[in-house]
Amino acid sequence: MIIARIIPDGEKTSTITDLTQQIKNSPSINECGAIFTFEGIVRGKETLKTTDKIVLTTPNTEKTEKELEKILKEVQSEHGVKDIVVVHYLGQFKPGDSLFLVVVSGSHRHETRAALEEIVERVKYELDFKKEEIGSAGSKVIMSGG
Repeated sequence: MIIARIIPDGEKTSTITDLTQQIKNSPSINECGAIFTFEGIVRGKETLKTTDKIVLTTPNTEKTEKELEKILKEVQSEHGVKDIVVVHYLGQFKPGDSLFLVVVSGSHRHETRAALEEIVERVKYELDFKKEEIGSAGSKVIMSGG
């Protein structure tokens, strides 16, 4: 099972617990010995600045979701993991808010952890997101992927 969702601002939210339960309800759970999760949240404070909010967008939600699904299929094939569920939110967020949720199940911890790490890195650098950080240092736009 692969579920890849890019969720626009204001749509129903899922929690890491919800996504983990989806994995546990999968028929392949009997073949699994590991579930790894990642919850990316907004960091509000760094050494030299604070962030009051960020605005995360993508120019084409449908295209970005298809590219996300392609990444997940590649990772699943490469690492031999069983199920992957990913939700990436768009919109305006404040410190502590969840932006990016990943749950991966696999037979063993090594390939499952490696798959999770690859998903997190590839999504950050390969998908077309624009993040505007607003805080003590003013406004800063960060482009990624695409």
